[in-house]
Amino acid sequence: MICYFRNLKTVFDKAEIVVTNENKRLIDEIIHKMVGIEHKNCSATWKEVKKRIAEDEKDFVNILKKEMIV
Repeated sequence: MICYFRNLKTVFDKAEIVVTNENKRLIDEIIHKMVGIEHKNCSATWKEVKKRIAEDEKDFVNILKKEMIV
C-alpha cells in the first residue's frame, strides 16, 4: 500500500472513499496533485498532507472527495 495511506483512514472515511487495489494509484496521484509534489515522492507528500490536514481537514476532505468524483 502507498506509504502514507494507513495514516489517512479517517480522511478516506470522511471523504467516503474506499481504497481498493484498483483505485489506490489514482488516489495517490490525486493527493500528489493536491499538494503539488511530484508523484512517488512519498515522504515529502506525507509531510505536506499532514500540514494541510492540520490547517483545514474539512477542506482537504472536500477537495479529495470532489477529485475522486471527477
